[in-house]
Amino acid sequence: MASSQPGFPTGTLTFLFTDLEGSTRLWERHPNSMKTALARHDALLRISVENNEGLIVKTTGDGLHAVFSSASHAANAALQAQQDLDQEAWPKNIGVIRVRMGLHTGESHLREGDYYGTTVNRAARIMSAGHGGQVPLSGTTASLIQDSLPPDCSLMDLGQHTLKDLSRSGNIFQLCHPDLQAEFPPIKSLAAFGNNLPLQLTSFIGREAQMIRIHELLAETRLLTLAGPGGTGKTRLMLQAAAEM
Repeated sequence: MASSQPGFPTGTLTFLFTDLEGSTRLWERHPNSMKTALARHDALLRISVENNEGLIVKTTGDGLHAVFSSASHAANAALQAQQDLDQEAWPKNIGVIRVRMGLHTGESHLREGDYYGTTVNRAARIMSAGHGGQVPLSGTTASLIQDSLPPDCSLMDLGQHTLKDLSRSGNIFQLCHPDLQAEFPPIKSLAAFGNNLPLQLTSFIGREAQMIRIHELLAETRLLTLAGPGGTGKTRLMLQAAAEM
């Protein structure tokens, strides 16, 4: 695979994002044990990525972002990581470490050792929509690995979902294996909540301060009106706030 920077693949890639569920609470309650647990968590994830020809792009708080030239290798890495995390003897005061993972395949832009673009964003959103112990993946990735799944693995169709800040919906699948938990709450997507909001054809970018203020006000009142000159995006802003809530 050609690369514009040493060690970083380009072209059609599969991205893996992970995140330790409930890490903020665990750090607050057990900071000393979490130092040890997180170091072991990092080591297990790194081993699973490197054993399957992947590259860790960066760590993201209590998770990581990895890239693979092969979708099958990415799925193998996620499976190995979940199995190893589940079998690890974690400190008793922490309990089982639960990590959500997400996979998506597509093209991305590489700049200064990091990847950018809609493919990366969708992979991160798919991870965020999942639950600890779960491996959701996009329909694109599912189609690439369905004929080369790891032994005893299968794919469960979780339906079509619209994810936060992404204008295009897509099917999400779950990687299943006898060693992994099979049942989870519904995927945390906008489609999980019944509504009659119109589908937005563009991504919502920026206006974070205004969005935070709207959420604060809606916690205090049942009716909120946005006022301002025409063409400033009041309707789009409120539709996005309503979709997120």
